[in-house]
Amino acid sequence: MKFVLKAFKIILFCLIAWFLIHTVYIIIDGLSDDGQKADLAIILGSKVNEDGSLSERLKERLETGANLYKKQRVKMILVSGGLGKEGFYEGDKMKEFLITKGISDSVILVDNKGNNTRLTVENTLEFQKKYPFKSSIVVSQYFHVTRTKKLFKERGFQDIKSVSPRYFEWRDLYSVMREFPAYYLQ
Repeated sequence: MKFVLKAFKIILFCLIAWFLIHTVYIIIDGLSDDGQKADLAIILGSKVNEDGSLSERLKERLETGANLYKKQRVKMILVSGGLGKEGFYEGDKMKEFLITKGISDSVILVDNKGNNTRLTVENTLEFQKKYPFKSSIVVSQYFHVTRTKKLFKERGFQDIKSVSPRYFEWRDLYSVMREFPAYYLQ
C-alpha cells in the first residue's frame, strides 16, 4: 500500500510540475514581442455585446492590430470570428472598428467563419491561396497565442509570431488554466 501511495504522490507531483512549467511558458511566450515584421496580422475574435458594441478584450486586440499596421509591422490585417449568440458576425464588427481607427478597408480581410481557433487557422490558410502571405503575427490574449501558433505550425505554416494586448482581467485565471488541456487536446 505504501508503494501505491508513494507512486501516486510522485505522479501527482509530476502532473503539477508539468502544469506549472507549461503555464509559465505560455505566459512568457504570450507576453513576448520581438518587434519583428510580418505580411499579415491575424486578429482573433472575441465577444461582441448584445448592443453590437465590442467587449473591452476585443477592442484591445483590435487596437493592438491597428498599431501593428500603423507602425508598418504588417501589410494587411485578417480579422477572424464567428456568428456570436448575440447575433453579430465578429469579423464584420471588427472590420468596422478598424476602419474607425483609420485602417483602410482595402487592407482588411474578413473571416466570419472562424468560430474557434482551429477554424481560424484553417480559414487563414485558405486566404493564403488568394493573398500569398509568407509570415504572420497572431493577435490574441497572451494565454491563447502559444496554442494558436502551434496549430499554424502543425498545418505547415512556420513563420508565425504573436503580439498580445496589455489587457488583463480576472477571467484570465480561468483561461490560463483552460489552455493547459486545450493545448494538448485541440
